[in-house]
Amino acid sequence: MKVLHVLPSLSYKLGGPTQAALNTVRTLRHLDIDAEIATTNDDESALLDVPTGQQIDYDGVPVWFFSRLARLKAFIPSIGLTQWMVNNLNKYDIVHTHYLFCYAPTLAARLARQRNIPYVSSTIGQLTPWALQQSQRKKQIYSRLIERPTLNRAAAIHCTTPAEAKDAHCFGVSAPALVLPLGVNPTLVIFDAAARLRDRYSLLPHCTVVLFLSRLHEKKRPDFLLRAFAQLNPKSHGYHLLLAGSGDAAYCDRLQALAQSLGIADSVTFTGFVSGSDKDLLLQGSDIFALPSYSENFGIAVAEALAATLPVIITPEVQIAPDIAAAHAGLVVPGSLADWTAALSKLLSSKDWRLELGQNGQRLAQTKYNWPAIAEQLAQAYGDILAGRPLSI
Repeated sequence: MKVLHVLPSLSYKLGGPTQAALNTVRTLRHLDIDAEIATTNDDESALLDVPTGQQIDYDGVPVWFFSRLARLKAFIPSIGLTQWMVNNLNKYDIVHTHYLFCYAPTLAARLARQRNIPYVSSTIGQLTPWALQQSQRKKQIYSRLIERPTLNRAAAIHCTTPAEAKDAHCFGVSAPALVLPLGVNPTLVIFDAAARLRDRYSLLPHCTVVLFLSRLHEKKRPDFLLRAFAQLNPKSHGYHLLLAGSGDAAYCDRLQALAQSLGIADSVTFTGFVSGSDKDLLLQGSDIFALPSYSENFGIAVAEALAATLPVIITPEVQIAPDIAAAHAGLVVPGSLADWTAALSKLLSSKDWRLELGQNGQRLAQTKYNWPAIAEQLAQAYGDILAGRPLSI
């Protein structure tokens, strides 16, 4: 079986979708499925330092990179990618697209349909009510003319949660839904992670650390978290907030100005973008993970926090919230300032409770967010599609 995954960008600055695509393909290849990725060299405001027009090994995954023509928000057209797909798509048995409302997945689906190649579309949370309200008029036109017909002609749509499948249904998608979560990779345990983290960022040795690890974007609400954190009088209690991630420079400047105006600048550290062992240190050395997002189809960083035995506080709009609530792995808190201030205060003041929630979260991640098991189910779904059978999962 030869499978092509198509997405507009593999920039790590985009967070979860990039990790999900790479990990999906990497794990499928461990099952002897010949899976590859085709994408552009987009890196948000910059370009990835990769050769284009040829296949390379990128983080252990075979990837075809092509030069982007422009970056029209997330649209990202590419002449080279277009020509390559026209000439090569027939070599693949299945096409799997990631992202909506953008050039590469739309083109791949259209070409696949013309050539009778079945395709699967991952909606990655772009059909939530909040997401559809952004650039609303443009999305309404694109949906009517392109996206809704494209999704309805898919062999299946991949949704990471039942809530995401419900969003797709409400959008008018009638294609079969394949509901599979994302996974997390096991990491090496960092001994003395708490002490090493505090040394790395020059924090007080015994401070209690709240971690925000995601893109610094209005959707993720780091500004809201700053306001809730400020209500706790963090300096007197020895609390510290780490905001880990990158984002639009003007927005990041506004966040830093907000921390100053709230009088908590000394209790907040902006780490910038982190990955690899630096990210592992943040997850293993912090005390609480917080994500008050307006909208999140899965939240891979939340699952990574669970795997690192880190208790989480999230909003109900993070769509793995039901799993977390059922497993008693964290707190699911409505997005009001009073509710979040109270939840943070309660969890920060109880080390034993944090330990209990963290252990529950690790068990949840190990059993449900397991990449090998997820890849086996995805491979089974591909087999069902190629054999013309109804999806068996």
